[in-house]
Amino acid sequence: MSSWWRSTDRRSSSTNRCWADGRANLDRVADDADLEPGDPAKRFPLQDFLDFEIFRGDGRAEARIPIIDERHHQPHGAVHGAVVFALVDTAMGAATVSVLDEGKICATIDLQIRFLRPAFEGSLTATAEVVNAGRRIVTLSGEITDGDGRLIATATSAFAVLEA
Repeated sequence: MSSWWRSTDRRSSSTNRCWADGRANLDRVADDADLEPGDPAKRFPLQDFLDFEIFRGDGRAEARIPIIDERHHQPHGAVHGAVVFALVDTAMGAATVSVLDEGKICATIDLQIRFLRPAFEGSLTATAEVVNAGRRIVTLSGEITDGDGRLIATATSAFAVLEA
């Protein structure tokens, strides 16, 4: 497992977490209560319910979730596919936001996911990377791994670029 270092965030009192092993330099998306509604750095209800964190950098993002209780599982004990989908969709949205000009927002217009194996416990990490950032459409690729680094699912998506 990679090690982390922390530093004070320039934008708020929150903390930046960056991979010390040379992977992407990703900033933790702020969860400050004083952010304006609609600010892409503001926490949102699904994030709070599922209890995941988002980190983003230039054209990349990660969303991480601890699998802690029944809200994450389907009736047979595996992590529900909707949790995996929400995690990678959120990471892809954060990666998209990281390449947008000021005054722009994004929305998912297409997302395909291929589930490769179930996950039952531990944690999941969704990693997303911008493949192409066009003026109106951003395309991305992503993957979801478990806490042991095993590939759980892969995904591709397209996001529309919209005026705020």
